[in-house]
Formats: sequence, structure tokens, C-alpha cells
Amino acid sequence: MSLSKDALPPLGHAISGAGSSALALFLIYPLDTIKTRLQVQTRSQDDEEAMRSPADAVRKIVMNEGVGGLYAGLTANLVNQLINGFVYFYAYSTVRKLALRTASSDGKTLATAIELAVGALAGMCNQLITLPIGVVATRQQTAHALERESWVDTVRGILRTEGVQGLWAGFRPAMLLCANPAITYGAFEKAKSLLLRNRANQFLSSAEAFWVGALAKTLATIVTYPYIMAKVRLQWRPSKDEMAAAGGQDIAYTSSADVLQKVLRREGVAGWYRGMQTQIIKAVITQALMLMIKESFTMQTVRLFALLRRSPRVSIASK
Repeated sequence: MSLSKDALPPLGHAISGAGSSALALFLIYPLDTIKTRLQVQTRSQDDEEAMRSPADAVRKIVMNEGVGGLYAGLTANLVNQLINGFVYFYAYSTVRKLALRTASSDGKTLATAIELAVGALAGMCNQLITLPIGVVATRQQTAHALERESWVDTVRGILRTEGVQGLWAGFRPAMLLCANPAITYGAFEKAKSLLLRNRANQFLSSAEAFWVGALAKTLATIVTYPYIMAKVRLQWRPSKDEMAAAGGQDIAYTSSADVLQKVLRREGVAGWYRGMQTQIIKAVITQALMLMIKESFTMQTVRLFALLRRSPRVSIASK
């Protein structure tokens, strides 16, 4: 008996997706902290404490908080990424299998529009469940070292001051940002199907998965970045020092439209793209690593499920 990748149940895809997502984030976590700090920065570039570049951000974080500052919120972010990867890939695999049965002419590929819709629907399911953990992680990453609390105390503080709805801060832009993984995985799957069209093996090599994933994520990040920035600012809560540094300007936000409007007024269109360079580097490396690792994890998961089914011969069938 042989077991193909397409025959792998949603649970198998969820396990490989969760593991690869968390490992990829762990490997590049300082970049995630830097891009988040840059995204919420409201200080003037003339301010001595302003972080003027990714390298400057590293220097000032380490100088003020030690190396540990680069890993602020690591636990919450890893938990978030594990759950995020599990839920997303479970939903994505389930919905895609259904779409292949009902909307595919050959049972193997989907039209681009359907591929994007599958990714968006999976992303919405994922955000509904994992957004509160993302809010906690953002608060920990952006809090001053002396004000940073444990993730349990952070949750308690949010519930005490903002109520349950505070855990879903940034919900609307998060829903809009479901287009990001939809674009990423839609582009990845289309490029992958083209590369593997005439191959017997149904898996990309590690190098191929890395570069295809990198290009797909770059495209998705450029298209959706203003809302990525808006979501982070909605989840962030400025400290007293940051409020003072803002010079009386309103840096509290009520919606993604409010964020975009206020940032545009204070900083111009360039403000919508503050930190995009670091976001792209971080997102591309994470996504490419994750997709590369997931291809490997998926192969091993296929073999594991074949063994669990007591297959007399473990093999990976081609499409």
C-alpha cells in the first residue's frame, strides 16, 4: 500500500504545518521583534531615541534591555505560531480537499481564484482562534523592559482595562489580512504545480521550496503591508514615555481606518510603509524556511501515517 501527499489527512498537514511554523519563527525571532518595534514607533526621526534602521534598532534594544530584549514575548509568539500553523493548515487542507473534489477539472489543481479563496477562508478560521495570543505577544514585544509582564499577567491586564474585546484588538484588519496567506499559498501552489507538472516526484526540493516561498511571500507582503502596520498599532498600547514623546499627538487608535488616517496625516504615505523592509526580510525568510521545512516534515508525516496504517510498504506516490 502507498500513501500520497494528497491522501494525507488534515491532521497530518496540521502537525507538519505547526511544527514547521514554530521552528521557522524561532530561528529568526529577533527579526520579528525588530520589525514590530519599528512598526509602532512614533518618535520623530530627529529624536535621539528613535530607531532609524533595523541595525539601529538592534543596537538600542541590546543597549537598553540586553540581548533578552530581542526575545521579548518569545513564549507567547511560539505558542501562537504552533496553534496558528496547526489551525491554518488543518483548515486549508480540509477546504482544499473539498475544493479539489468539487471544483477541479483534473482533481489535482485549482483555478487561481479558487486557490486564493481557499487560503482566505482558512486564514479567517485561523484568526478567529489565534488572534488573542497574537495580541498578548505584541504587547510583550513592544512593552518597555521595566513594564513587561508575564503572558498571564498581560492577559489579566487586558481583561481588566479593556474587557474581553481587548483580546481581539485588530480583528478587522486581521480579517482583511487573510488575503496575505491566501496570496502567499495561492502563488506558492500555482508555482509549485507548474514546476512539478512533468515530474514523477510530487515534492519540491528544499532550495526550490525556499525560493518559491520567498517570492510568494514578498508579493503578499507588499500588497497588504499598510494593514499589517495598522493591525500591529491597534494591538499595541503606548507607554507613558511614548505618549510623552509623541508630543501630545493622538497615538491611540480605534480602527484600521483611524490608524491609516492619523499616520498619513503625521508621516505621509511613507508612514504606511514604516518597517516594511524588515517586515519583508522577516516574512520572506520565515515563510521560505517554513515552506521548506514543511515539505520535509510532510514527507516524514506521510511515512509516519503510512506506518500507523500498518502499510506493508511505505512509499510516496506521485500525483
